[in-house]
Amino acid sequence: MFAYGSLMWRPDFAPEEIRPARLAGWHRSMCILSTVYRGTPECPGLVLGLDRGGSCVGRALRVGAAQWPQIKAALDSRELVTGVYIPRMVKVRLDDGRVVAAYAYVCDRAHGQYWSGNEDEAVRLIRQGCGQSGPARDYLASTVAHLSTLGISDGALHRLLARVEGRVT
Repeated sequence: MFAYGSLMWRPDFAPEEIRPARLAGWHRSMCILSTVYRGTPECPGLVLGLDRGGSCVGRALRVGAAQWPQIKAALDSRELVTGVYIPRMVKVRLDDGRVVAAYAYVCDRAHGQYWSGNEDEAVRLIRQGCGQSGPARDYLASTVAHLSTLGISDGALHRLLARVEGRVT
């Protein structure tokens, strides 16, 4: 079993294998109002979701069949706190050409935490958000740093971080 998504830099389990992978039909997007980990209901932050359309490069993490039920339960407990993500099986293409099924969390566009505003509003939400896991700004900076370390370019996230930090207006 493979898992795919933002789990690639904080999986909280020891994968048997990690492979570069492309997910078609979904893209990385700052489209989730965070009301627990990176914000509060009164002062939400903004975090990533896999939103429909496009594609994105990430990492697929292989999990042994015997460990999968326990790992899946732990991941679901962490990721499905408010129901804004929908767990689903997706197909990813690994760097060696294989296409495999992977477990991923995609955003629920019908959920009240789904957000689709403009970049100015995104900057404001990221600057204001702070929750149980810290500031939304730190989440974005960590995401950009991890993507860069993995050799994954995401210009929109880099530009957004520069705006949040006041380096670009």
